[in-house]
Amino acid sequence: MGYFEKKLSGNVVYNGIIVSVRMDKAEVASGHIVNREIVDHPGGVAVLPVDGEGNAYLVRQFRYPFMKEMLEVPAGKLEPGEDPLECAIRELKEETGFTAGEIIDMHVIYASPGISSEVLHAYLAIDLSSGQMELEEDEFLSVEKWPLDELLEMCLNGEIHDGKTIITIMKATEILKRRGGYFGKQDSDR
Repeated sequence: MGYFEKKLSGNVVYNGIIVSVRMDKAEVASGHIVNREIVDHPGGVAVLPVDGEGNAYLVRQFRYPFMKEMLEVPAGKLEPGEDPLECAIRELKEETGFTAGEIIDMHVIYASPGISSEVLHAYLAIDLSSGQMELEEDEFLSVEKWPLDELLEMCLNGEIHDGKTIITIMKATEILKRRGGYFGKQDSDR
């Protein structure tokens, strides 16, 4: 048996700079009518740069909703009509200064499917060349170099809290391992 919900109506209750919020009425499989609050978001990208020695480059920035600095993969919002790969290339350059010889698509992440339409496109950037960061005037962050295997442990130990960062690190670690280019501890060392 398949589950479904049929949208009956929708009303935008807030239009912001990045998101809008709407209140929908939907019919569920039982025939009941329910309210659904949806945060519409344009989507974005998350890109993890990893060098030839197994070091990943993350950014540390202040996140206002939590009133603290967080360690995250470079990421950014999609512009209207922008190709996700082009956005990843742009964000990688802006936030880290890197360009990549190869960018591997690690598929999409639904950030919070219960309430948000946000889709994040995750990428792994390898064969890195360094350059100048091109931060926007309201961006304040620092780039930090971390061994990928240490970041994986930080994810598993609850030291990294950002969902896109955790998922991207875990996927990248496995992809590099399968490609024979994982530079972390050998399985016998774990």
